[in-house]
Amino acid sequence: MRTQVAIIGAGPAGLLLGQLLHTSGIAAVIIEQRSPDYVLGRIRAGVLEQVTMDLLDQAGVGARAHAEGLPHDGIELLFQGQRHRIDLHALTGGRRVMVYGQTEVTRDLMAARAAASLPTVYDAHKVQVHDFDGAQPRVTYEKDGQTHEITCDFIAGCDGYHGVCRASVPADALKTYERVYPFGWLGVLADVKPVCDELIYANTERGFALCSMRSATRSRYYLQVPATDTVEQWSTGQFWAELRNRLDAEAGERLVTGPALEMSIAPLRSFVAEPMRFGRLFLAGDAAHIVPPTGAKGLNLAASDVGYLWNALADYYNDKSSAGIDTYSDRCLRRVWRAERFSWWFTSLMHRFPDTGAFGQKMQDAELDYLVHSRAASTALAENYVGLPLEL
Repeated sequence: MRTQVAIIGAGPAGLLLGQLLHTSGIAAVIIEQRSPDYVLGRIRAGVLEQVTMDLLDQAGVGARAHAEGLPHDGIELLFQGQRHRIDLHALTGGRRVMVYGQTEVTRDLMAARAAASLPTVYDAHKVQVHDFDGAQPRVTYEKDGQTHEITCDFIAGCDGYHGVCRASVPADALKTYERVYPFGWLGVLADVKPVCDELIYANTERGFALCSMRSATRSRYYLQVPATDTVEQWSTGQFWAELRNRLDAEAGERLVTGPALEMSIAPLRSFVAEPMRFGRLFLAGDAAHIVPPTGAKGLNLAASDVGYLWNALADYYNDKSSAGIDTYSDRCLRRVWRAERFSWWFTSLMHRFPDTGAFGQKMQDAELDYLVHSRAASTALAENYVGLPLEL
């Protein structure tokens, strides 16, 4: 098989890239090692920046997100038992975020790709990328007992942190930066009314908590837990009791509990691989970077990578210009490191670290107090939270 762009990975990054390329008349094949049901079963992010919403619109798949998503104009910070609202809309000149689950984004993209009869290979085994340092890269995989080969002009590595694309880059061509945090997030998804119309980020002596949602009737809650904890150590009842202990009195009274649709623990890490281009292989999304989920940047960073790559490839094919391709890595990484900084700062501000101690807790309280009472500090938080503009 021959195509212009081979996309490895059918998560939201790979699917969004495929749809955007289709709008520009660029042929692409997506290769995914998992089944469609497995891909849709991943419970991930749910806060979309304006940049991400704009890209979904440009890909022709934003209608359901606009119709069913929940626009959010603010967030609430809880510390010392009191909640303080950060007015994102007012502080950023009218910008906001949209609460719409990653699963639904993936579902919309899958449906659009199927409706356009665009080729996607699921359940592809032993995926390998070849010759991306030359003029004719190839992708091989096994399916139904046979080996298949795709020749292409470019390969887009949208296959996540554990994918084959970054692992195929020579070690001496890659530099990585990483910080692993000494805690994880225990998350529960439940069909219960959210405790608040906006997200609550809580800094407490018992640890961090986040009250989020996927819809007006489905809630997503998180607790900071030691990195050594396992899901088996927690019952649903224990989770609800601990969450209530980390909320203010009003939120605690409003908390509606119920059976968990899903319970899992996610480790937290910051990770960046540089560069993000190797000849005709481009990394995007989790294949190149991971952020702790505190700042809701993971899916949004993947979308902005895809936006840069789409524009670069459109320039290459439609305008015969390689400028976008040549600057892809630098432009992505500038945005990536800004998001890494914000996610690291917000994580450090809101969580209890093993060495925080009484003094450290006072420092967090003082910074939070300054943050909510200084318009300049609140604006810096708001600008980063709603997402920085995509600089093309």
